[in-house]
Order: sequence, then C-alpha cells, then structure tokens
Amino acid sequence: MPDVSIVIPNYNGISYLEGCLKSIQEQKNIHPEVMVVDNGSTDGSQDYIKKEFPFCKLICLDQNYGFCRAVNEGFQAAESEYVILLNNDTEVKPDFSRKLLDAICADQRRFSCQACMLQYQNPELTDDAGDFFCGLGWAFARGKGKPASEYQKSGRIFSSCAGAAIYRKSLVLKLGGFDEAHFAYLEDLDISYRAKLAGYVNWYEPRARVLHVGSGTSGSRYNHFKVIHAAGNNVYLLYKNMPLLQLVVNAPLLLAGFLIKYLFFVKKGLGRDYREGFVRGIRLCRANPGRRVVFGARHISICFGIQLELWRNIFRLV
Repeated sequence: MPDVSIVIPNYNGISYLEGCLKSIQEQKNIHPEVMVVDNGSTDGSQDYIKKEFPFCKLICLDQNYGFCRAVNEGFQAAESEYVILLNNDTEVKPDFSRKLLDAICADQRRFSCQACMLQYQNPELTDDAGDFFCGLGWAFARGKGKPASEYQKSGRIFSSCAGAAIYRKSLVLKLGGFDEAHFAYLEDLDISYRAKLAGYVNWYEPRARVLHVGSGTSGSRYNHFKVIHAAGNNVYLLYKNMPLLQLVVNAPLLLAGFLIKYLFFVKKGLGRDYREGFVRGIRLCRANPGRRVVFGARHISICFGIQLELWRNIFRLV
C-alpha cells in the first residue's frame, strides 16, 4: 500500500511532464503511487509517459472531460487514503509529499492541506499560499507576487488550491467528489467550501514547496475559455453553498463584486465573455438543483462563522 497517491491531470502538457515527473522521482522518505490522468491529449503525452516514465499509472480518457472528471477518475483509482493533486506544470521539492502527508495526518479535522506554491521563474516570490473567498464573491490566491518569506506560517485557509494539495480520499468521495459541472476553475474552492460546511478545515503547509509555472493547460492568465468558465462557476458555487438567507444578506456586496469584475473584463476586451459566463452560471444552477447543499439547523453556526470569514477576507484584498 503506497503512503500517498499522486494524481496529475494532463491535457496536451507534454512540454511540462519531464520536469514534473522527474521531480516526483526524487521524493524522499515516502512511497508514492504516481498516476497521470490524461484528458485525451493529442500532443503525444500518452506515448511519452509510457516510454519515459513507466512507473506512472496512466489513465487515458477518450476526450477532454475537464479537470474535475480527471481528478475524480484519479480518486476512484487511488490505492491510498491520502491523495495529492498536482498540476502538470509544477516541480516539487524532495520533501514535498512527506510534508503534506504529515500535515494532514496531524489533525483528523483537516480535509485538505495545500503546499506553498512558488513562481517558477521567480522562486523567491509566492504564487499561491492558500485560496480565499470574500463577501464580494471573489476568490483569490493569498500572497501572489509577494515574497515567500512572508508566508512561512502554517494555518487555516478558506480553500486549498488543487494544483498542489493533499486530500483524504474517503472524505472527498463522501462529499460526492469534485463537481464535474464546473469542468475547470473554482472546483477546488467549491469542494473546500462543502468540506467547511461539513465541519472540516483546510490547511496551509509552507514546508511543502512546489514551483508552479501557471496556466500550463489553459494558456494566458485571462482568455476566452478561462473567463467564461470562471464567471459561470462563481455564480454556481454561490448557489450551491449558501443558504437563501445568506445569499440575501450578501446580495448588495455580491452584485457590486460582479459589476466590478464585469467592468474589469470590459477594459480587457473580455466583457462579452464575462456576460456569457454569467449566463452559463445561471444555467448551471437551473440544471443542477440536486447538487445544492441541503441546509439544516446544524449549519447555522457554521454558516455564521463562514459569513464572518467572508467579510474579513474583503480586507485581505487590500
């Protein structure tokens, strides 16, 4: 039985695979199972993995079903209770897996633990030190572009970025896995939110370090595909994870947040894409009413705590 299962979703990422998989081979003090779930790549990724990295288990899908389907396939196939999700455009430090495993095992309430993600071109700078969600309906990566030395303290975060994080397989499956309606973007925030509603916490472990290129599969930071999916998924995850009263309380801030984002993307020439994504989000809500969290009395105190966190996180943006 492996100590951890490392699941790497891949779609036409052949240019990144060598660095990623070689760094995994150098992991110390741990016995990992390594699995690549390929989303129907057409760039030769599958043959390359078979030839150069035969130690990898390769799951080949017949088309690009998106990040969520790929990682769900990985969770189902994983032999370990502890599953590390890792982007293909990363290179991990030798003690990366061990540090993450130790962190999640330290507390049974921890649903996930995220590594310290560093910028590949500027390793002294942070790429992501834990994801947060605020009352404006915005998700953001803590510490992006700031010195990594400022984020060396472990602690609770709102969500783990699924590009470099460890999860408990049994809990992920209990929550229904990653919601494949997302396809890609904010799916990690969604499942972390659901875990918080179930009483679990998400954790940041700075001793686990990973270099991250960023946008290795989708391309540039802002593009047609990313804006449409992120905008739609933003609407969808709010619908899924907030009770009606909380949506009403947050409505003024959420509307302001959507308007500000729309104006931002208009300036970048992507306003139409944002509108299209927003409409897509409404359609997702209508098409998936059964995926909304069923709220009860036990959620009152949890939702109150989350609401305070959402308001506090607005000030983290400054």
